[in-house]
Amino acid sequence: MDGLILAGVVLARVAVPLAIPRFPLPAMLAALVIDGIDQTIFQTFTTLDLSGYQSYDKALDVYYLSIAYVATLRNWTNFTAFRVSWFLYYYRLVGVVLFELSQVRALLLIFPNTFEYFFDFYEAVRTRWDPRRMSRALLIGAAAFIWIFIKLPQEWWIHVAQLDMTDFLKEQVFGVPADSTWTEAIAANPTVVLVAVVVLVGLAVLGWWVVTRRLPPADRPFTLDADAQQPPVDEVAIRQRRERLAETFLDRELLEKIVLVALVSVIFGRMLPGVEESPLAIAIGVAIVILVNTAVSEYFIRRGRRWGSVTRQFALMLVLNVAIVAVPGIMLRLLGAEPLQHALVFVLLLTLIVTLYDRYRPVHLTRFGR
Repeated sequence: MDGLILAGVVLARVAVPLAIPRFPLPAMLAALVIDGIDQTIFQTFTTLDLSGYQSYDKALDVYYLSIAYVATLRNWTNFTAFRVSWFLYYYRLVGVVLFELSQVRALLLIFPNTFEYFFDFYEAVRTRWDPRRMSRALLIGAAAFIWIFIKLPQEWWIHVAQLDMTDFLKEQVFGVPADSTWTEAIAANPTVVLVAVVVLVGLAVLGWWVVTRRLPPADRPFTLDADAQQPPVDEVAIRQRRERLAETFLDRELLEKIVLVALVSVIFGRMLPGVEESPLAIAIGVAIVILVNTAVSEYFIRRGRRWGSVTRQFALMLVLNVAIVAVPGIMLRLLGAEPLQHALVFVLLLTLIVTLYDRYRPVHLTRFGR
Protein backbone atom coordinates (compact mmCIF):
# COMPACT_ATOMS: atom_id res chain seq x y z
CA MET A 1 0.00 0.00 0.00
CA ASP A 2 2.83 2.40 0.84
CA GLY A 3 4.30 1.89 -2.59
CA LEU A 4 0.98 2.56 -4.30
CA ILE A 5 0.49 5.81 -2.39
CA LEU A 6 4.03 6.94 -3.20
CA ALA A 7 3.58 6.07 -6.88
CA GLY A 8 0.21 7.86 -6.98
CA VAL A 9 1.59 11.07 -5.49
CA VAL A 10 4.65 11.10 -7.77
CA LEU A 11 2.48 10.34 -10.81
CA ALA A 12 0.18 13.23 -9.89
CA ARG A 13 3.13 15.58 -9.48
CA VAL A 14 4.47 14.57 -12.90
CA ALA A 15 1.17 14.44 -14.81
CA VAL A 16 -0.75 17.45 -13.46
CA PRO A 17 1.79 20.09 -14.67
CA LEU A 18 1.41 18.76 -18.21
CA ALA A 19 -2.02 20.45 -18.27
CA ILE A 20 -0.57 23.90 -17.48
CA PRO A 21 -0.19 25.03 -21.12
CA ARG A 22 -3.90 24.44 -21.88
CA PHE A 23 -5.48 24.99 -18.44
CA PRO A 24 -2.89 27.16 -16.70
CA LEU A 25 -4.68 28.36 -13.58
CA PRO A 26 -6.34 25.14 -12.34
CA ALA A 27 -3.34 23.00 -13.27
CA MET A 28 -0.89 25.38 -11.58
CA LEU A 29 -3.01 25.59 -8.43
CA ALA A 30 -3.41 21.81 -8.40
CA ALA A 31 0.36 21.37 -8.68
CA LEU A 32 0.82 23.84 -5.83
CA VAL A 33 -1.71 22.01 -3.63
CA ILE A 34 -0.20 18.58 -4.34
CA ASP A 35 3.24 19.99 -3.54
CA GLY A 36 1.87 21.34 -0.25
CA ILE A 37 0.09 18.19 0.95
CA ASP A 38 2.24 15.35 -0.39
CA GLN A 39 4.31 14.91 2.75
CA THR A 40 1.21 15.17 4.94
CA ILE A 41 -0.28 12.33 2.89
CA PHE A 42 2.83 10.23 3.40
CA GLN A 43 2.99 10.95 7.12
CA THR A 44 -0.71 10.21 7.61
CA PHE A 45 -1.25 7.16 5.44
CA THR A 46 2.17 5.49 5.14
CA THR A 47 5.20 4.47 7.16
CA LEU A 48 7.65 5.50 4.45
CA ASP A 49 11.11 6.88 5.17
CA LEU A 50 10.89 10.27 3.45
CA SER A 51 14.60 11.13 3.59
CA GLY A 52 15.09 10.11 -0.04
CA TYR A 53 11.92 11.81 -1.22
CA GLN A 54 13.07 15.27 -0.13
CA SER A 55 15.45 15.61 -3.06
CA TYR A 56 12.86 14.50 -5.58
CA ASP A 57 10.34 16.88 -3.98
CA LYS A 58 12.55 19.90 -4.72
CA ALA A 59 13.32 18.66 -8.22
CA LEU A 60 9.62 18.27 -9.00
CA ASP A 61 9.05 21.88 -7.91
CA VAL A 62 11.55 23.03 -10.53
CA TYR A 63 9.86 20.74 -13.05
CA TYR A 64 6.39 22.26 -12.83
CA LEU A 65 7.69 25.82 -12.71
CA SER A 66 9.64 25.16 -15.93
CA ILE A 67 6.46 24.02 -17.66
CA ALA A 68 4.69 27.14 -16.38
CA TYR A 69 7.42 29.33 -17.88
CA VAL A 70 7.21 27.78 -21.34
CA ALA A 71 3.40 28.05 -21.08
CA THR A 72 3.79 31.83 -20.94
CA LEU A 73 5.36 31.62 -24.41
CA ARG A 74 2.24 29.88 -25.66
CA ASN A 75 -0.45 31.88 -23.93
CA TRP A 76 0.50 35.33 -22.69
CA THR A 77 -0.60 38.30 -24.76
CA ASN A 78 0.71 41.12 -22.54
CA PHE A 79 4.37 41.60 -23.43
CA THR A 80 5.22 43.51 -20.25
CA ALA A 81 3.75 40.69 -18.16
CA PHE A 82 5.85 38.19 -20.09
CA ARG A 83 9.05 40.17 -19.53
CA VAL A 84 8.31 40.45 -15.81
CA SER A 85 7.66 36.70 -15.57
CA TRP A 86 10.80 35.98 -17.62
CA PHE A 87 12.91 37.95 -15.15
CA LEU A 88 11.23 36.44 -12.08
CA TYR A 89 11.62 32.89 -13.38
CA TYR A 90 15.31 33.13 -14.30
CA TYR A 91 16.09 35.16 -11.18
CA ARG A 92 14.71 32.36 -9.02
CA LEU A 93 16.42 29.68 -11.12
CA VAL A 94 19.82 31.34 -10.69
CA GLY A 95 19.17 31.68 -6.96
CA VAL A 96 18.34 28.00 -6.59
CA VAL A 97 21.53 27.06 -8.46
CA LEU A 98 23.59 29.29 -6.17
CA PHE A 99 21.91 27.76 -3.13
CA GLU A 100 22.53 24.20 -4.32
CA LEU A 101 26.20 25.02 -4.88
CA SER A 102 26.72 26.89 -1.59
CA GLN A 103 23.96 25.58 0.72
CA VAL A 104 23.52 29.13 2.06
CA ARG A 105 19.81 29.16 2.86
CA ALA A 106 19.61 32.96 2.92
CA LEU A 107 20.03 32.90 -0.86
CA LEU A 108 16.50 31.53 -1.19
CA LEU A 109 15.30 34.61 0.68
CA ILE A 110 17.27 36.89 -1.65
CA PHE A 111 15.99 35.01 -4.72
CA PRO A 112 12.32 34.33 -3.79
CA ASN A 113 9.96 32.32 -5.95
CA THR A 114 7.83 35.32 -6.95
CA PHE A 115 7.28 33.88 -10.44
CA GLU A 116 4.80 31.24 -9.26
CA TYR A 117 2.32 33.63 -7.64
CA PHE A 118 2.75 36.24 -10.38
CA PHE A 119 1.83 33.52 -12.87
CA ASP A 120 -1.29 32.73 -10.80
CA PHE A 121 -2.19 36.44 -10.63
CA TYR A 122 -1.99 36.88 -14.40
CA GLU A 123 -3.95 33.72 -15.11
CA ALA A 124 -6.64 34.67 -12.58
CA VAL A 125 -7.11 37.99 -14.37
CA ARG A 126 -7.23 36.18 -17.70
CA THR A 127 -10.20 34.04 -16.69
CA ARG A 128 -12.55 37.00 -17.35
CA TRP A 129 -10.52 40.01 -18.51
CA ASP A 130 -8.25 40.72 -21.44
CA PRO A 131 -4.77 40.88 -19.83
CA ARG A 132 -3.61 43.33 -22.50
CA ARG A 133 -5.56 45.96 -20.55
CA MET A 134 -3.16 45.67 -17.59
CA SER A 135 -0.70 48.55 -17.48
CA ARG A 136 3.03 48.35 -16.85
CA ALA A 137 2.52 50.03 -13.44
CA LEU A 138 -0.11 47.48 -12.42
CA LEU A 139 2.01 44.49 -13.44
CA ILE A 140 5.19 45.72 -11.78
CA GLY A 141 3.21 46.74 -8.71
CA ALA A 142 1.61 43.29 -8.49
CA ALA A 143 5.01 41.60 -8.78
CA ALA A 144 6.46 43.91 -6.10
CA PHE A 145 3.51 43.25 -3.76
CA ILE A 146 3.85 39.48 -4.17
CA TRP A 147 7.64 39.69 -3.70
CA ILE A 148 7.59 41.84 -0.53
CA PHE A 149 4.41 40.88 1.30
CA ILE A 150 3.89 37.25 0.31
CA LYS A 151 7.07 35.54 -0.83
CA LEU A 152 9.65 37.13 1.48
CA PRO A 153 7.76 36.07 4.66
CA GLN A 154 7.11 32.64 3.16
CA GLU A 155 10.73 32.10 2.11
CA TRP A 156 11.93 33.23 5.55
CA TRP A 157 9.50 30.85 7.27
CA ILE A 158 10.45 27.84 5.14
CA HIS A 159 14.13 28.30 4.32
CA VAL A 160 15.63 30.55 7.00
CA ALA A 161 13.60 29.82 10.14
CA GLN A 162 12.96 26.29 8.75
CA LEU A 163 9.57 26.07 10.42
CA ASP A 164 7.07 23.39 9.49
CA MET A 165 3.52 24.64 8.97
CA THR A 166 1.95 21.32 9.95
CA ASP A 167 3.86 21.16 13.23
CA PHE A 168 3.16 24.86 13.90
CA LEU A 169 -0.59 24.44 13.41
CA LYS A 170 -0.78 21.37 15.62
CA GLU A 171 1.37 22.77 18.43
CA GLN A 172 0.53 26.47 18.43
CA VAL A 173 -3.04 26.55 17.07
CA PHE A 174 -4.61 23.24 18.10
CA GLY A 175 -2.44 22.81 21.19
CA VAL A 176 -1.46 19.17 20.62
CA PRO A 177 1.93 17.47 20.09
CA ALA A 178 3.35 17.58 16.57
CA ASP A 179 3.11 13.80 16.17
CA SER A 180 -0.67 13.83 16.78
CA THR A 181 -2.99 12.95 13.91
CA TRP A 182 -5.22 15.61 12.42
CA THR A 183 -8.25 13.80 13.82
CA GLU A 184 -6.79 14.11 17.32
CA ALA A 185 -5.89 17.77 16.72
CA ILE A 186 -9.39 18.70 15.55
CA ALA A 187 -11.00 16.77 18.39
CA ALA A 188 -8.82 18.63 20.91
CA ASN A 189 -9.84 22.08 19.65
CA PRO A 190 -12.82 22.05 17.24
CA THR A 191 -13.33 25.79 17.70
CA VAL A 192 -10.31 26.41 15.46
CA VAL A 193 -12.03 24.64 12.58
CA LEU A 194 -15.22 26.67 13.11
CA VAL A 195 -13.26 29.94 13.11
CA ALA A 196 -11.38 28.87 9.99
CA VAL A 197 -14.63 28.11 8.16
CA VAL A 198 -16.09 31.50 9.14
CA VAL A 199 -12.93 33.28 7.95
CA LEU A 200 -12.94 31.41 4.63
CA VAL A 201 -16.61 32.22 4.05
CA GLY A 202 -15.92 35.85 4.86
CA LEU A 203 -13.02 35.98 2.45
CA ALA A 204 -15.15 34.34 -0.26
CA VAL A 205 -17.89 36.95 0.24
CA LEU A 206 -15.31 39.75 0.19
CA GLY A 207 -13.76 38.35 -2.98
CA TRP A 208 -17.15 38.10 -4.65
CA TRP A 209 -17.93 41.71 -3.71
CA VAL A 210 -14.61 42.94 -5.11
CA VAL A 211 -15.04 41.00 -8.36
CA THR A 212 -18.65 42.06 -8.94
CA ARG A 213 -18.62 45.60 -7.54
CA ARG A 214 -15.13 47.06 -7.67
CA LEU A 215 -13.38 45.58 -10.68
CA PRO A 216 -13.99 46.68 -14.28
CA PRO A 217 -16.69 44.84 -16.25
CA ALA A 218 -15.54 41.47 -17.55
CA ASP A 219 -14.44 41.18 -21.17
CA ARG A 220 -15.75 37.62 -21.58
CA PRO A 221 -17.52 34.82 -19.72
CA PHE A 222 -15.51 32.98 -17.09
CA THR A 223 -13.32 30.24 -18.56
CA LEU A 224 -10.23 28.30 -17.52
CA ASP A 225 -9.32 27.17 -21.05
CA ALA A 226 -6.36 29.18 -22.33
CA ASP A 227 -7.41 28.68 -25.94
CA ALA A 228 -10.78 30.32 -25.23
CA GLN A 229 -9.21 33.35 -23.54
CA GLN A 230 -7.12 34.88 -26.29
CA PRO A 231 -7.18 35.77 -29.97
CA PRO A 232 -5.81 32.88 -32.04
CA VAL A 233 -2.44 33.17 -33.71
CA ASP A 234 -2.36 32.34 -37.40
CA GLU A 235 -1.00 28.81 -37.85
CA VAL A 236 0.54 29.66 -41.23
CA ALA A 237 2.40 32.60 -39.68
CA ILE A 238 3.66 30.34 -36.87
CA ARG A 239 4.92 27.79 -39.38
CA GLN A 240 6.66 30.50 -41.36
CA ARG A 241 8.25 31.85 -38.19
CA ARG A 242 9.44 28.35 -37.29
CA GLU A 243 10.94 27.96 -40.76
CA ARG A 244 12.77 31.30 -40.47
CA LEU A 245 14.17 30.30 -37.08
CA ALA A 246 15.45 27.07 -38.63
CA GLU A 247 17.49 29.03 -41.17
CA THR A 248 19.92 30.17 -38.47
CA PHE A 249 21.45 27.52 -36.21
CA LEU A 250 23.23 29.76 -33.71
CA ASP A 251 20.60 32.19 -32.46
CA ARG A 252 18.98 33.54 -29.32
CA GLU A 253 16.55 30.63 -29.12
CA LEU A 254 19.36 28.08 -29.06
CA LEU A 255 21.19 30.05 -26.38
CA GLU A 256 18.11 30.31 -24.17
CA LYS A 257 17.37 26.60 -24.51
CA ILE A 258 20.89 25.73 -23.42
CA VAL A 259 20.80 28.17 -20.49
CA LEU A 260 17.30 27.11 -19.40
CA VAL A 261 17.85 23.37 -19.53
CA ALA A 262 21.39 23.60 -18.15
CA LEU A 263 20.21 25.54 -15.08
CA VAL A 264 17.34 23.13 -14.49
CA SER A 265 19.60 20.11 -15.01
CA VAL A 266 22.24 21.44 -12.62
CA ILE A 267 19.53 21.83 -9.99
CA PHE A 268 18.31 18.29 -10.63
CA GLY A 269 21.88 17.03 -10.53
CA ARG A 270 22.43 18.59 -7.11
CA MET A 271 19.15 17.23 -5.75
CA LEU A 272 19.07 13.68 -7.07
CA PRO A 273 21.03 11.21 -4.91
CA GLY A 274 24.03 9.53 -6.53
CA VAL A 275 24.82 12.28 -9.05
CA GLU A 276 28.44 13.23 -8.46
CA GLU A 277 29.49 15.15 -11.55
CA SER A 278 30.24 18.87 -11.41
CA PRO A 279 27.70 21.47 -12.55
CA LEU A 280 30.04 22.38 -15.41
CA ALA A 281 30.11 18.79 -16.64
CA ILE A 282 26.32 18.57 -16.46
CA ALA A 283 25.94 21.86 -18.34
CA ILE A 284 28.34 20.69 -21.06
CA GLY A 285 26.48 17.41 -21.43
CA VAL A 286 23.17 19.24 -21.70
CA ALA A 287 24.58 21.67 -24.27
CA ILE A 288 25.80 18.78 -26.43
CA VAL A 289 22.41 17.08 -26.39
CA ILE A 290 20.54 20.30 -27.18
CA LEU A 291 22.92 21.12 -30.04
CA VAL A 292 22.26 17.70 -31.56
CA ASN A 293 18.50 18.07 -31.01
CA THR A 294 18.44 21.49 -32.63
CA ALA A 295 20.55 20.40 -35.59
CA VAL A 296 18.27 17.42 -36.30
CA SER A 297 15.08 19.42 -35.79
CA GLU A 298 16.13 22.30 -38.03
CA TYR A 299 17.39 19.88 -40.70
CA PHE A 300 13.91 18.41 -41.05
CA ILE A 301 12.17 21.79 -40.89
CA ARG A 302 14.36 23.20 -43.69
CA ARG A 303 13.29 20.25 -45.82
CA GLY A 304 9.63 20.87 -45.30
CA ARG A 305 9.03 18.11 -42.76
CA ARG A 306 6.54 18.76 -39.96
CA TRP A 307 6.51 17.29 -36.47
CA GLY A 308 2.74 17.08 -36.25
CA SER A 309 1.36 17.07 -32.71
CA VAL A 310 3.41 18.01 -29.68
CA THR A 311 3.08 14.41 -28.45
CA ARG A 312 4.58 13.08 -31.68
CA GLN A 313 7.42 15.61 -31.52
CA PHE A 314 8.15 14.67 -27.91
CA ALA A 315 8.17 10.95 -28.73
CA LEU A 316 10.54 11.36 -31.70
CA MET A 317 12.92 13.63 -29.79
CA LEU A 318 12.85 11.24 -26.84
CA VAL A 319 13.94 8.39 -29.12
CA LEU A 320 16.79 10.57 -30.38
CA ASN A 321 17.90 11.54 -26.88
CA VAL A 322 17.72 7.98 -25.57
CA ALA A 323 19.96 7.01 -28.49
CA ILE A 324 22.42 9.73 -27.44
CA VAL A 325 22.44 8.25 -23.95
CA ALA A 326 22.63 4.60 -24.93
CA VAL A 327 25.06 4.71 -27.83
CA PRO A 328 27.70 7.42 -27.30
CA GLY A 329 27.16 7.28 -23.54
CA ILE A 330 27.58 11.04 -23.05
CA MET A 331 25.08 11.26 -20.23
CA LEU A 332 25.97 7.88 -18.77
CA ARG A 333 29.55 9.00 -18.20
CA LEU A 334 28.24 12.34 -17.00
CA LEU A 335 26.07 11.04 -14.18
CA GLY A 336 28.42 8.66 -12.41
CA ALA A 337 26.64 6.52 -9.79
CA GLU A 338 23.49 4.64 -10.84
CA PRO A 339 23.80 6.19 -14.31
CA LEU A 340 20.88 4.55 -16.09
CA GLN A 341 18.23 5.65 -13.61
CA HIS A 342 19.38 9.25 -13.43
CA ALA A 343 20.21 9.50 -17.13
CA LEU A 344 16.60 8.58 -17.87
CA VAL A 345 15.34 11.32 -15.53
CA PHE A 346 17.59 13.88 -17.24
CA VAL A 347 16.60 12.74 -20.74
CA LEU A 348 12.88 12.93 -20.01
CA LEU A 349 13.24 16.36 -18.42
CA LEU A 350 15.43 17.74 -21.18
CA THR A 351 13.24 16.36 -23.97
CA LEU A 352 10.04 17.72 -22.45
CA ILE A 353 11.38 21.25 -21.89
CA VAL A 354 13.03 21.45 -25.31
CA THR A 355 9.93 20.12 -27.07
CA LEU A 356 7.60 22.60 -25.38
CA TYR A 357 10.04 25.47 -25.92
CA ASP A 358 10.42 24.65 -29.63
CA ARG A 359 6.63 24.47 -30.01
CA TYR A 360 5.76 27.65 -28.13
CA ARG A 361 8.63 30.06 -28.81
CA PRO A 362 7.51 30.60 -32.46
CA VAL A 363 3.99 31.32 -31.16
CA HIS A 364 5.40 34.01 -28.88
CA LEU A 365 7.50 35.54 -31.65
CA THR A 366 4.58 35.52 -34.08
CA ARG A 367 2.34 37.21 -31.55
CA PHE A 368 4.77 40.01 -30.64
CA GLY A 369 7.15 40.17 -33.59
CA ARG A 370 10.93 40.11 -33.31
